[in-house]
Amino acid sequence: MTDLADSVESMEQLATVWRAMALDRDARADVRDLPGIAVRWADCRFAFWNCITLTDVGAEAELLSQRLAQAADIMRSKKHPGFLWLFEDLLDDGARSALERAAERAGLQHAFPGTGMSGDLLPIPEPVHPDLTFVRVTSDEHLRAYADLNSRAYGFPLEEGRDGLAGSTLWKNEVHAYLGMRGDDPVACAGTVEAEGRLFVVLVATDPEWQRRGYGEAVTRKALYEGARATGLTRATLHATVAGAPVYPRIGFKPNSPIHFYSLKG
Repeated sequence: MTDLADSVESMEQLATVWRAMALDRDARADVRDLPGIAVRWADCRFAFWNCITLTDVGAEAELLSQRLAQAADIMRSKKHPGFLWLFEDLLDDGARSALERAAERAGLQHAFPGTGMSGDLLPIPEPVHPDLTFVRVTSDEHLRAYADLNSRAYGFPLEEGRDGLAGSTLWKNEVHAYLGMRGDDPVACAGTVEAEGRLFVVLVATDPEWQRRGYGEAVTRKALYEGARATGLTRATLHATVAGAPVYPRIGFKPNSPIHFYSLKG
């Protein structure tokens, strides 16, 4: 695959997985596919489940400006805040140069960066870590622990993370979601879910008090190992934060498009 094909794949994986996540949270979620824009908006308090992404490939500056303005208008129509995910590699050179000004005109502000990653890396060996045992998420208690780890790692209030996962059947049945347990305490988590012939890694988090011990990598390996064992899939994709970006290449992932996350201004 070419670099651009990997970046297109990364965007399409987001649209596929987030459709399932939004509808799992609310069967009435806004999951429209508009020209150049995919809306995946559960409109819940967990901001990651409120998502818009741009889907044009090779967008020029004028088209980018139109898409950003439309996306911002959709975001303003919602009750709860969320993010526009923009895959930089899908823009042409002129649009990349104009991005900062176009986002400002649309009333968007840069929230944080990310990176798309993928690889034909499965199967992998069954992971072990001397500090951890692994528990699959199968109960509401597990879901709450998983949500709380994400809230603490990403700086959300606990009730917001819980609002994203509470009562989910998808996460208890179809996502290969695991908690990394240090004794009786959940300290890290990761999940994988099947999406169009790939395993997509979703919501990796480590409690801030227990970071830099290899826990996030270990539980991500567990989710990948079990997901591959259950599905037979060999390719995996993910979207990495700055904190996670150095970890995933050690597993076999290769970076593709930079991702820009935008929120509405003030």
